[in-house]
Amino acid sequence: MQSPHLSEIAMTLKEGLRESLSPDQIGLFHPLLRLLAEGNPVSVGQIAATLHLSHDDVTSALGRLRNIEFDRDGNIVGAGITLNPTRHRFQVNGRMLFTWCAMDTLIFPMILNQTADVVSTCPATGFTIWLTVTPGGVEYLEPADAVVSLPRLSETCCDVRADFYNQVHFFSSSDAASAWLSERPGATLLSIEEAWRIGGALAGSVFRSPSEIGRDP
Repeated sequence: MQSPHLSEIAMTLKEGLRESLSPDQIGLFHPLLRLLAEGNPVSVGQIAATLHLSHDDVTSALGRLRNIEFDRDGNIVGAGITLNPTRHRFQVNGRMLFTWCAMDTLIFPMILNQTADVVSTCPATGFTIWLTVTPGGVEYLEPADAVVSLPRLSETCCDVRADFYNQVHFFSSSDAASAWLSERPGATLLSIEEAWRIGGALAGSVFRSPSEIGRDP
């Protein structure tokens, strides 16, 4: 059973992220993630064909997503999962990918229904954090006392990548995160299990599949 503390955090994140993602943008999220997880740039035409939408409709919806990454040819290379290197390596089916933040590595295995081998780096110590994340939970974690940082997120989040994703890290321990935490009023640290539980709440509400759009969680 989720604690009141975790429920409150999950609700704040839901409202803050929903403010940054309109329903049509959320409708694009699942197919875009699945296509990016194949390890190749994704064209607008691929998304349009997958969702049975016009090229113009998809282009218009993508234009309202502030942080989508494109290559020189106008193909999508990053949207949560990214082909561009970040601190968070995310391997699925032998394909080496990356994610925008630590929480993504816990959420996306649920959405993709795939097991991911995750390797990240503690920004304070430089130590490596290793995880195996399945749709049902975290099966391997080293070091065992690693934590996830979570910035304070208001219910009216502005730039979701700058204000949220870029601040969500794996730290090798709570002690290693102490300086980061002291500089950010309202921020918190979560155990990996707590972060995974919150990720499950987000996967089931904010990051819904197209068939679920318009239904309340």
